[in-house]
Amino acid sequence: MSPSAEKGLACKPNIGLNKKISRRDFLELSAVWACATAWVLTVIGLLKFPKPALLPDISNKFKIGKPEDFPVGSAKILADKNTVIFRDEEGLFALSLVCTHLGCIVSKTSEGFSCPCHGSKYDKKGNVVKGPAPRALDWFEISQLPSGKLVVDAGKRVPVGKKYTV
Repeated sequence: MSPSAEKGLACKPNIGLNKKISRRDFLELSAVWACATAWVLTVIGLLKFPKPALLPDISNKFKIGKPEDFPVGSAKILADKNTVIFRDEEGLFALSLVCTHLGCIVSKTSEGFSCPCHGSKYDKKGNVVKGPAPRALDWFEISQLPSGKLVVDAGKRVPVGKKYTV
């Protein structure tokens, strides 16, 4: 048997757990931990300071192809961009597929567009036919790059009826 076992020290695993702490010691330890936490948070804040708090905006512009990709009378739905591209005799135009009532995604019908959430109906040019939508679907600006590719800027709204002439 070891000398510490003979004295009974090995059989007491919770030595110090029942020790009472005075109110003064408790407040002193609380103050030390509060100061240490404040210093750690200050250092973390100083390390983050040189980095910008704002991230750059995600561009609302996206390429849709060349004008030849859109024959007269065509409609191409870009589901990932919630946009549909139309081409008629007058030119190209891009319509948002986001309902102006509460932001649901509208679906294409033979008469135009229909909102599955609250029943709004739009004609083929995005004008409201039946509410509760307060206004027409948004039209986006279309432009052409020097390379000949067309670009839709979903961040720029254009008046209903404004088309990109090819």
